[in-house]
Amino acid sequence: MSDTIQITVIDRDNQPHQLEAPTDMGLNLMELCKSYELPVQGTCGGMALCASCHVYIRSNHALPEPSDDELAMLDSAFFVQENSRLGCQIKLRDTLEGLEVQLAPESV
Repeated sequence: MSDTIQITVIDRDNQPHQLEAPTDMGLNLMELCKSYELPVQGTCGGMALCASCHVYIRSNHALPEPSDDELAMLDSAFFVQENSRLGCQIKLRDTLEGLEVQLAPESV
C-alpha cells in the first residue's frame, strides 16, 4: 500500500489541481490545500470554528459523518450545499484515493 494518494481540488476559478497527498502524516484536506498554496485560509487552525476551508465533495467517496461541531459551523456558513464539508475535518487516508472536491465560494 502506498503512503500517498491523488486528490483533485477544483479552485474557485474552476481550474482542477492534481494533488499528491501523504496518508502517513495525519494531515487533513485543509492542510494539504494550504501546502499547495491554494486559496484556503483555515484561520481557526483546523478546529471547525471558521468554515474558511469549506469544500463541496464532488466524488462518491464514503466519508465519516460530520461531527456536531462541523454541522454547527456549516449551519452558519455561506453557500452550503448537501455535499458541503469542512476540509479541516477530512483526514487524509488511503480510502480517499481519487477524491474530488471543489472550493466553496468565499464568504460575502
